[in-house]
Amino acid sequence: MRYLDGLGTTRRYSVIGLGTWQFGSVEWGYGADYAAGEAAAIVRRARELGITVFDTAEAYGFGRSERILGDALASSGGTGDVVVATKIFPMLPVAPVVAQRGVASAHRLGVRTIDLYQVHQPNPLVRDPTTMRGMRSLHDVGLVDQVGVSNYSLRRWQAAERTYGSRVLSNQVQFSLLHRDPACDLVPWARRTGHVVMAWSPLAQGLLTARYDATHRPSGLLRQGPAWLPGNLDAARPLFDVLRDVATGHDATPAQVALAWVVHHPGVVAIPGASSVAQVESNAAAADIRLTDDEQVALTEAARAYRPRTGVSALPGLVRDKLPGA
Repeated sequence: MRYLDGLGTTRRYSVIGLGTWQFGSVEWGYGADYAAGEAAAIVRRARELGITVFDTAEAYGFGRSERILGDALASSGGTGDVVVATKIFPMLPVAPVVAQRGVASAHRLGVRTIDLYQVHQPNPLVRDPTTMRGMRSLHDVGLVDQVGVSNYSLRRWQAAERTYGSRVLSNQVQFSLLHRDPACDLVPWARRTGHVVMAWSPLAQGLLTARYDATHRPSGLLRQGPAWLPGNLDAARPLFDVLRDVATGHDATPAQVALAWVVHHPGVVAIPGASSVAQVESNAAAADIRLTDDEQVALTEAARAYRPRTGVSALPGLVRDKLPGA
């Protein structure tokens, strides 16, 4: 495992973390048996592999994810050497509410200090000064170590930091080969200033595993959105071919190469989920893949060439995809 350098934090941040949105999410097929068994095994194995960043949120499973993660960490060695990261759902994130909900999250997680407490989304009506006052109060009493945000623009991230009065360590954003915008502004700024970009959905909800095509698609909730339309999967074949070619050269899988592309960027932590021990082992191994500059460029160019149908042009296909037998 590799870790970010130069952060000046009390805990090490592994470049591959574990996203736990699926813990407690029964609507995605993760039921009580998964919570009691597989989730604990995944967390235990992640720790053995050197993963230190465990990310959850109060919104995941309406607090169940926090409880499951807290129990899994407690049973696998405690929280003294890991980064426990969670997020406040930004419904009325005024200072008193932020403070109250931070206490509630810490209780569900079973920790005295939340290592990284993040604002889950920018609120369009409630500005950051009151939110950051709540974060500051939690930090000052020792309930929160580091503060972060999620899905913030660079300008709003910087403004939140000015309001907070010290470093807002991280910004968790969608970042993958198919969502490359953070590489243009967030990542360079974070590299220069000692901040962290945390990449959610670094495998584009599984699309970048290159396991699917127009005749073999996932089922149920996993097949949501225009990316999974047959025509768009056909359009993705050249990108999948490059992923496979690069993977062959590293004795790896396309998914591992897609993760390696993300963490090739300095100051970035990828937080893929894992539905099994085997998947967390595969994710962790991506940290050891060192892409060459030529491979990084080839992957980026193949991703740029991918032009899926989206928006209004994708609507007819999405409607057909909902019909019985589709």
